[in-house]
Amino acid sequence: MKSTHKFQRSGGFTLIEIMVVVVILGILAAIVAPNVMRRIDDAQLTKVSSDLRTIETAMNLYRMDNFRYPTTEQGIKALYEKPNDSSVRNWKQGGYLDPSARKDPWGNDYRYVYPGTHGKEFDLFTYGADNQEGGEGLDADIGNWITEKQQ
Repeated sequence: MKSTHKFQRSGGFTLIEIMVVVVILGILAAIVAPNVMRRIDDAQLTKVSSDLRTIETAMNLYRMDNFRYPTTEQGIKALYEKPNDSSVRNWKQGGYLDPSARKDPWGNDYRYVYPGTHGKEFDLFTYGADNQEGGEGLDADIGNWITEKQQ
C-alpha cells in the first residue's frame, strides 16, 4: 500500500523572518528616536524664546499705560490680574497677557525681577527643565538678557 500523504507548507512566517523584521525595526528606532527627541528639545527652547518676547511686549504695554513696570512682588501676575495698588490707574481691562503664558514648557512659572540685574530694565527668565538655578542644556537658565545665538 502506498502512502499518499502530501505535506503542505502553511502560509505563516518563519522565526528567522520575524527576527529579521524585529532587528530592522530596532535599527530604525535607534536612528530615528534621537533625532525626534532633539527636535522636541529644540521646540521647547524655541517656545521659551517666543514666550519671553511675548511677555516682554506685554510688560512694555503695561509700562506705557501705567508709567512704570510692575514691581518684583507684583510680578507677571500684574499682566493678567490688576494689582491692588492705587498707583496703577490705567490698567487695561482684560489685561495684557493670557494667564497660561506665565508657564514655561516644563510647567514652571517664568520669573520676573524689577529692576533687572543683567543690563535690562527687568529680568524675565526660566531656570530650565530642572527648575533650579544654573545647569546646562535643557537645565540651563534662559533669560531675556541672553540672545538667541548664545542659547
